[in-house]
Amino acid sequence: MNAIYRERKTASRLLAVLLSALLMVPLLSSCGGGTRTATPPPPVDDSIGRTVSNNNPATQPEAKKGLGTGQKVALLAGAAALYYLYNQHKNSQAEGAQGKYYLSKNGRVYYRDAKGQAHWVTPPPEGIQVPESEAQKYRDFQGYNNRPTGRDLTNLTSSPAPAL
Repeated sequence: MNAIYRERKTASRLLAVLLSALLMVPLLSSCGGGTRTATPPPPVDDSIGRTVSNNNPATQPEAKKGLGTGQKVALLAGAAALYYLYNQHKNSQAEGAQGKYYLSKNGRVYYRDAKGQAHWVTPPPEGIQVPESEAQKYRDFQGYNNRPTGRDLTNLTSSPAPAL
């Protein structure tokens, strides 16, 4: 009978050690400093209560009043304004709202802040006045001279943007 008792004692010790080791695996694996890539936070929709406008006087001329021989301007709103803003900022090296803009797969324009969080760009509701010669590139888009019809930005191909 002593031989059976010793086998049970040895087997139960081995089983206890095995179960203890299995219980330690999750604890030890959570403490490891493995290589994990941080995913950027979800995009922020800034269209509620705030719009991004292009206040750079070099890129947005003022409209001339009256019937002079001044420069003709076109009004860009909607998709045309978004595409204009995207083209103005797509090569920028700054950060934030004045930094680089990206074109998403769903046809929206966004930028990333210093934390890497995406912010959707909304064109100003009054539109953007652009010299007519420069605005001709956007004449096929919805919002050119407040036209309700035209292309949107969903089918444009652009440089690869960081994932949202």
